[in-house]
Amino acid sequence: MTINIGILGGGNISQAHARAAREIAGVEIAGVCGQNQGKIKRFTEAYGGRAYQNIQDFLRHKPMEIVLIGSPSGLHAEHGIAAANHGLHVLVEKPIDITVGRAHSLINACEKNKVKLGVFFQDRVSTDILKLKELIDSGKLGTPVLMSARVKWLRPPEYYKGSRWRGSWALDGGGALMNQGIHTVDLLVWLLSDITSIQARARTAIHEIDVEDTVVATFEFTSGAIGTLEASTAVYPGYPRRLELTWSEGTIIVENDRVVAADLRKPIPGFFVEQASGEDERSISPVISDVSGHRTIIENFISAIESNRPVICDGYQAARSVEVVQAIYESSRTGQMVSLRSG
Repeated sequence: MTINIGILGGGNISQAHARAAREIAGVEIAGVCGQNQGKIKRFTEAYGGRAYQNIQDFLRHKPMEIVLIGSPSGLHAEHGIAAANHGLHVLVEKPIDITVGRAHSLINACEKNKVKLGVFFQDRVSTDILKLKELIDSGKLGTPVLMSARVKWLRPPEYYKGSRWRGSWALDGGGALMNQGIHTVDLLVWLLSDITSIQARARTAIHEIDVEDTVVATFEFTSGAIGTLEASTAVYPGYPRRLELTWSEGTIIVENDRVVAADLRKPIPGFFVEQASGEDERSISPVISDVSGHRTIIENFISAIESNRPVICDGYQAARSVEVVQAIYESSRTGQMVSLRSG
């Protein structure tokens, strides 16, 4: 059986979606939609499918069962709702949208039209992250104590100047936090627990953009742990993402999605530490060379449709990370601690 996929968007992330889809047996790219006619023509020449500029014409393309949405973040819900209203399953790039309200509008539209909704949080399927998730859920690490995350990346001025939507509140919904740091916010909530309160400061340090390029936040988790997040696109020369997670039974350090240290009071059978992680390409470039995580997300989404099972990250889970990001921005604007409903 052939699965026909449509791709909405023609930028870096949509190319990653297309490359991942092309690696899956039985998947065909049916159509591609974007505003830049020349870019979309080159896209379809490289990956296949029919080129569209009009979204309604694109959504009426037959056959097509799934739409992968890689348009600007502030259009994700609008485009996802349009696809759902055409009876198409929706797999959307992170963030699900830039506000919780829009996220839930998309969730409601997919439920109303009885179509699946999934979100690309491909870090969840990394081998070491999955091992760590299983270990945390087992309770063998004891009482949560301190959870810290660092996303100290670099983006050149051209990254923002070369795009009509990056670095804008209207379409990007924020800067280093909403665009880059949200993957790490998702991991903190998914691996650990919901966040109950936030205190934060955000700054525009070096880039000429409307949104932040640097943010620091402190958290309280429902588990009782406290933690910090640093996220930036202004850190030269750019460093691998790092999580330092401490429980009463020891500390685990994750760098570039690999467990590089597990300093535990007692060894845990079957839990092994990898060698040093090396470079993290994401720290200096938005271009994705390894699309294996995206491929796994797409494969899981197709399987979830065929067997009516849950997806790796659904709309409700994705909305939680947006809620945390919005609370960080609110705390930075007001200088006050913000409590979250999810806590």
